Parts: sequence; structure tokens; C-alpha cells
Amino acid sequence: MEVTITNSSKEKLDYEFHGDPTDTSLLVIIGHGVTGNKDRPWAIGLAEAVAEAGFGALRFSFSGNGKSEGDFKKSTITKEMKDLKAIVNAAEEAGYHKICYVGHSMGAAVGVLSAVRDDRIELLISLAGMVDTKRFCEAEFGDVTPEKGHMWDDENCPLSQEFVDDLMKIKSVLGKTEKIEIPWLIIHGDADDVVPVEEGREIFAKCYEPKHYVEIEGGDHVFSGDALDQMSNAVVEWLREQQI
Repeated sequence: MEVTITNSSKEKLDYEFHGDPTDTSLLVIIGHGVTGNKDRPWAIGLAEAVAEAGFGALRFSFSGNGKSEGDFKKSTITKEMKDLKAIVNAAEEAGYHKICYVGHSMGAAVGVLSAVRDDRIELLISLAGMVDTKRFCEAEFGDVTPEKGHMWDDENCPLSQEFVDDLMKIKSVLGKTEKIEIPWLIIHGDADDVVPVEEGREIFAKCYEPKHYVEIEGGDHVFSGDALDQMSNAVVEWLREQQI
């Protein structure tokens, strides 16, 4: 794909395509988490593995993140759902017949809520997926004053009241699982210190078939080291199963 993609706010979204552009059978769209972007090592590694397996992959930065246009302070789950919709729209216009969305951390919450609303997403993958948004906000940023402080002391990532309010309003994506009936792969590392592995186990227990769960021993939140290969291999194997 070599098109300009803009969201509903007319902000250009930065993306990178991997694979054969003439094969429109399946596109794997990869979205990142809080303070992330499309160029995180796990995202690049996964996209390369997916492309090597013969599938098209597109990793992108949500608006306000990385090189995408927009204001970081407005990078809420609710707005990122609109970003994802813009990417899916572009994929549909490019003629792709099936869409798989892979979301990491908060990007996984975006995926759950988007899959409920958009039936063009036919396959869903959650990596270290955020489930309890209220808990996350309180645990990670409870001691930070919105509009004055920053996420994880990063001056490039100001904590906005809009971001906090959105997480607190959503509370949890757990209640949406009953509305998702597409194939769903959930991968979580048991050493994740940002989104506890218990959240991955919990949402897997609640979601409907067809579903699959992979827990990576020693895997951290960003699938560092050997965990990246284990995660990528699990994704590729599952995608191949869905294509049978």
C-alpha cells in the first residue's frame, strides 16, 4: 500500500507496509500501546515475521504518536478507534479481502472495542492487552496530576485530563467480549509489569470460541529478547490456521 491515510480529524497517519502489495487476501494491521509508535522493536519484528510467512502487514502510529500528525494529549482509546477505522477504510479501498488487527497494550483495548463495532475486522489478536482501563490509569498514573505531570516521567508524553477521563469512563473492556465472535488470539507474558498476566487470563476465560491463548514464560510487556520470537511464531502459526 502506498496511499496517504488520514483520520476523521484530517491528520495524516504514519505507517509502514511489509509484504507483497499485489496479494490482497489478508492484511495484518499492527497497532501499538501507550507512548508507543510503529517503530517499536516488537512491532517491527512481528511485521517482518508476518511478511516472511507470506502475509501482508501494516504497522502504524496512532495520531499524536511517532511521526503521525495530531496532539499526543488527545491520544485516547476513543480517538484511536477512529484512527484504526481510517486504516481499515484504506485497506478496504485497496481491495483487501480479510483484515486482522493486532493490538498491543492499550492498542489491544482499541481492538476489542473496534471489533465490536466494525465487522470488517475478521481476526483479532491481543498482545499484552489492557483490559481494566481504570486499574491501569490508577496504577500507572494515580500519583500524576493531569495537565501538569507526564507519563512515566517522559516530558514528551504529557498526561492529559482527556486521556484520564477516557480510561475511567471505559473502566474495562471485559464486558464487550460477549459481542465478539470472530477468531481471537490472546498472547501475554507472565512477567508483564504493566498489564498483569491475570488480565490476559481473565479476558480469555470470558471470550467466546473460536479463541486461543498463549502465555510466554518470562515474557515482559514489550516481548523483549527471546519472547519476541515466541510471540511472532505464535502469531504466524495462528494466522496460518485461520487461512485453512
